[in-house]
Amino acid sequence: MARPGPQPAGRAGAARARAGNNVVRIIGGEWRRRVLSFPDGEGLRPTPDRVRETLFNWLGQDLTGWNCLDLFAGSGALGFEAASRGAARSVLVERSPKAFAALKDNAALLQGENLQIIREDALKFVASTELRFDLVFLDPPYHLGWLEKLEPLLSRVLKEDGVIYAEAEKPLESLGDWATVKRGKAGQVFYHLMARNNADAE
Repeated sequence: MARPGPQPAGRAGAARARAGNNVVRIIGGEWRRRVLSFPDGEGLRPTPDRVRETLFNWLGQDLTGWNCLDLFAGSGALGFEAASRGAARSVLVERSPKAFAALKDNAALLQGENLQIIREDALKFVASTELRFDLVFLDPPYHLGWLEKLEPLLSRVLKEDGVIYAEAEKPLESLGDWATVKRGKAGQVFYHLMARNNADAE
């Protein structure tokens, strides 16, 4: 968990007062070094800075023109990071009312026109959306079978050459048509970059 930083003033301070003392720092792009607050929540664990650095080294630092989906947004660390790095659209989906409210506050602070915050269940969103994405972030609560439930639906939201970033409590070889091409481990968390048919994801 990220440590609290200095208390900001104005709207940012009000947002942090509502959200609690948890913070996440954007590490690259337009909003580099911006610190955003988020509430406590069961299973809410922002992707650490070191892991995000590795991920965006894999992807390339510039996501200009990409459409990205952060399906279990939580703190918004991944979705906001993608938007900061030039994504044309970064959709953050979160069903928790508290986390959703914090995401809306942070999106307003960043004033990113490429940000879209949606309160919805992940499965319902994937089953109903007409949007297609170049990159999908999957960091669901552990031990609840979310990845297995989503697996048959991934082709609905990913473009043919789209890639998946997934965190899990165990190593993953594949999700549907997407196979792991790069992987790492941080503590007890396994993280993976996946591409369709073992295509080069970089």
